[in-house]
Amino acid sequence: MSTDPTDQTVAVAAFRFGFGLPLVAGAPADAAAMMAMLTGPDPVKGKYPPLRLADVVAATRAAHLARAAARKDQSKMAEDKAATRVVEVLAETGFRTQIARALDSPDGLRERLVRFWADHLTVAHRNRLDAAVVASYVDDAIRPQVAGRFSDMLTAAILHPAMLIYLDQVASVGPASRFGMRQGKGLNENLARELLELHTLGAGQGYGQGDVRELAELLTGLRVDPAKGTVFDPRRAEPGAEVVLGVAYGGAGMGPIQAVLADLAVRPETARHVAGKLVTHFLIDAPKPEVAAALARVWTDTGGDLAAVTGAMLERAEFWKQDAQKARNPTEFLIAALRALGVTGAEVMAASQRDFRQLVLAPLAAMGQPVRGPAGPDGWPEAATDWITPQGMAARIDWAMRAPRRIRKSLPDPVALVPQVLGPRATDRLIWAVARAESRPEALGLILASPEFNRR
Repeated sequence: MSTDPTDQTVAVAAFRFGFGLPLVAGAPADAAAMMAMLTGPDPVKGKYPPLRLADVVAATRAAHLARAAARKDQSKMAEDKAATRVVEVLAETGFRTQIARALDSPDGLRERLVRFWADHLTVAHRNRLDAAVVASYVDDAIRPQVAGRFSDMLTAAILHPAMLIYLDQVASVGPASRFGMRQGKGLNENLARELLELHTLGAGQGYGQGDVRELAELLTGLRVDPAKGTVFDPRRAEPGAEVVLGVAYGGAGMGPIQAVLADLAVRPETARHVAGKLVTHFLIDAPKPEVAAALARVWTDTGGDLAAVTGAMLERAEFWKQDAQKARNPTEFLIAALRALGVTGAEVMAASQRDFRQLVLAPLAAMGQPVRGPAGPDGWPEAATDWITPQGMAARIDWAMRAPRRIRKSLPDPVALVPQVLGPRATDRLIWAVARAESRPEALGLILASPEFNRR
């Protein structure tokens, strides 16, 4: 198996299905080897372990209690700040871990799929006290399932505390439930609506407002216990069976909820909707319908087996063309740039808070992709025009020109770096410009800010 960065297949594997060149030692560079690694053990899980949900829940609970106490008694402000700081450190550690894994893992496909699925099933935090819960979400609900079944991922995501908090399910109460009747509380349809519109079937695909309301009633009873995480509270659940898309779901506890999620995961509308998003993310902003239709057939035939769907994607010739029509979003750009500069995951984890914020967190916000998450539950945009904007490119160029000198005391030779990080994508014009730059920092900035580097 070739690992020559000038090889077209190696370059496509690196850019389209990973975070670019140079490849990490041991990285696969063809479809069969990529699938073998994806369906095997996670190569960096032990090196960069996930946050423990129990720790996150405990810290979040303590922060909320400290905030409430400080509002009643200002003498407790110090305890409030200390508890908030614990949550912020956990959240930042979670994000550092994601970056470190992407830098060090030979399984670039896994890392890219984690980001894709986390965006498809988006969560964000509105209250910074909940930031650590969101940080743990990727490791708890998404990462373990990228080569499993979509029904398992969907269930883990929808039932995670981060999702229930983000889409206000914690405020939804069955109107005819004991709690609802006594307190005068009612439904919140946010989670039910986004579950149908964004996470599974797609907007306007065979469901109506009645289905949304019935699904919202079915989801009542779900809440987040500050000490335990997600629990089912029968006192808040709407009594009786609910009918969603013509199927009645009745019974006690989590069973009916898990059943409707399993059914939604394998609907043909879900297969078409999510397969289309996969193709759009990995191939082109406006793909031909037949490409997504082929993946949707595999989805339907296998009951939403994500490994099979990913394998079918890798087998299609369209995905191995050297066309680079997608734009790297800011996080992909930053990971690729750090890798190009030889930064390791260990260095990211060891960086001071000040450096991490100035070199990673603040630049991402300036480029349009703040760590707190997207503005809405539909996730980050895919179109190149949403990322390659005057403001976004100005922020990328500023980072490319300034950051390398802060990251590395001894900068690499830019002329030698061009083939290492771009392979066959390096153009004569870029090579000429880099060789004639006035300084190494300027030459490195030209590479990292170039169209060749910013497209995948």
